[in-house]
Amino acid sequence: MGTRLASSGAGWRPPRPVIRRSSGNWALQSAVDRSGLGPVAGVDEAGRGACAGPLVVAACVLRPGDGKRFEGLTDSKVLSEAERERLHAVITRRAMAWSTVVIPPEEIDAIGIHVANLEGMRRAVARMDVHPGYVLTDGFRVQGFGAPSVAVLKGDLVAACVAAASVLAKVTRDRIMRDLHERFPVYGFDEHKGYCTADHSARLREHGPSVEHRWCYSNVATAARLHGMRSPRAVTSKPGLFDASDDDVVDNGPE
Repeated sequence: MGTRLASSGAGWRPPRPVIRRSSGNWALQSAVDRSGLGPVAGVDEAGRGACAGPLVVAACVLRPGDGKRFEGLTDSKVLSEAERERLHAVITRRAMAWSTVVIPPEEIDAIGIHVANLEGMRRAVARMDVHPGYVLTDGFRVQGFGAPSVAVLKGDLVAACVAAASVLAKVTRDRIMRDLHERFPVYGFDEHKGYCTADHSARLREHGPSVEHRWCYSNVATAARLHGMRSPRAVTSKPGLFDASDDDVVDNGPE
């Protein structure tokens, strides 16, 4: 059964690859490889929905036909911590190329989470030793890779290279958040990893935000006002998708 991949490159459409469903989450990238459009890179992020800590974006190119080496590879969010750590070791050892980009809270406050995410994806692809012939992203189109790209719905579940990128990003970010817990133990970063859980929200209201929180987010700004705190940096992100609102904050309630 065939499927058409719509390229984000203006005025150009790739050949129509044939997807073999029996190949599981390797089917899409294998089809693109067979069409002569490889190497195929997957890109994904971790921490977009968090209100503290960095955004981490990863890119990964897996070797064609290497699927047996990656048993259990899927969206990092459905894997246990032990499974993610195991796969992270396999990916960093076996991948043709990979990279991770860490975008700190101050950059998110300056340009907004959506722009930071797009920029992080471009940087992650650019930093790999191998320039991809095609890029798969998770959920929405991104331009500026220097190669054709396609947005894949639930890409971290259906495309192995995107799943690999999600594992790289998630493990990298979780390690950072555990380190931040040592510096700021009152927030419990080692447990919720900076996401807006009930526990994190309660601690944020009790103690006010830290420098590692995203001060352009509405729940962080609200907690700061409760404690009479001012942002430690300029918040200059502009209105837009997932970015600051007219009050220079973004609504980022519990997920």
